[in-house]
Amino acid sequence: KDGIIRRNAKARILRGTELIVDNLTIDSLKRFKDDATEVKEGFECGIGVGNIKELEIGDTIQVFEMREKKRA
Repeated sequence: KDGIIRRNAKARILRGTELIVDNLTIDSLKRFKDDATEVKEGFECGIGVGNIKELEIGDTIQVFEMREKKRA
């Protein structure tokens, strides 16, 4: 719905508020027929997240990145 989705980012799938699958990796990301490294909000894209077969209409793919932060 908003933000940026990047290839190789971590993802989870939500159905309503229920967590269906966690700790997935965005394997492929395509805009039309071209491979993409990232897609910004407002653009359509194809997302590959492995062998997930239990997706339904209305499910939400929540994407996040883990970053290490140095201590101050």
